[in-house]
Amino acid sequence: MSLRSLFRPFVRAALGAVGAVAFAAAAQAAGKIDEIHIDYAYYSPVSLVLKDKGYLEEDLKKDGIAVRWVLSLGSNKALEFLNAKSLDFGSTAGGAALLARINGNPVKSIYVSSKPEWTALVTQGKSPIQKVSDLVGKRVAVTRGTDPHIFLIRALADYGLTDKDVKLVLLQHQDGRLALEKGDVDAWAGLDPLMAQAEVDDGARLFYRNAENNTYGVLNSREDFIADHPELVVRVIAAYEKARLWAIAHPAELKKIIADNAKISEAVAARQLERTDLGNPVIGDRQKETIQAAGLALQQAGVIDKDVDVPAVSAALIESKFTSKIAVK
Repeated sequence: MSLRSLFRPFVRAALGAVGAVAFAAAAQAAGKIDEIHIDYAYYSPVSLVLKDKGYLEEDLKKDGIAVRWVLSLGSNKALEFLNAKSLDFGSTAGGAALLARINGNPVKSIYVSSKPEWTALVTQGKSPIQKVSDLVGKRVAVTRGTDPHIFLIRALADYGLTDKDVKLVLLQHQDGRLALEKGDVDAWAGLDPLMAQAEVDDGARLFYRNAENNTYGVLNSREDFIADHPELVVRVIAAYEKARLWAIAHPAELKKIIADNAKISEAVAARQLERTDLGNPVIGDRQKETIQAAGLALQQAGVIDKDVDVPAVSAALIESKFTSKIAVK
């Protein structure tokens, strides 16, 4: 099966780039919403804080709007839920959102939840695998349509390899980690905090890292939701901002929230946070360039069709107006 076919299935007032009158008109035209659907994910620490603290519920309850939380176990799941309209806001990697948009999923990335090094190539501690070229003929667990998948493809391409040189085992992130632990696969394209858990608890080893090939953690919404309910987008981002600033100010409590939600030790959560930067929520040119670079690398590797205008799709993915006025601290 080709890699191309594997990828295909898949408040602050200052935030407002649109005025209050336009917000009200858009809300009236689209009809009243009584519930929004938003995800939380173990790979998105700020989403866990937002869910734990109830900031969004607190803001929306005065308007009779409920919040339904949905667990995303990977970018692929969040993007599937967004495409099916079972999510209004979903947490993914920027590169995964780009692939989804190329494949017709009308998502836009509206906020940066983190700048992580959340993926690397992982093997067992005593494995003879030391470098990417050692993967030839080996079984590699990977979750289709996620940053670890993109990371793996770019790593293979950097060493002159393709999917034909390895045996991809398609598993969700948790199952990939367990398959590595049991020896059912030789390597795994890991994702934190499961990758940190494999390191700390299982003695797994990260044999290939490249922080620059990790794309940003982003919050996405659907084009139709953004157009119909821009005022709710502003309020969700404001709640995210409150949670992000709380997370930065309370590192010990943040570790506990991650550990409790993901059912991992605080030592594992600490390892995850060592490689997670929560400092800049503004989405714009820097994120577009990183995501575009991932897309061009995948196009060069033959994963994305050569006739796709990757820079144009990357630009269309990024919606910067909602964060343009956030003051980064």
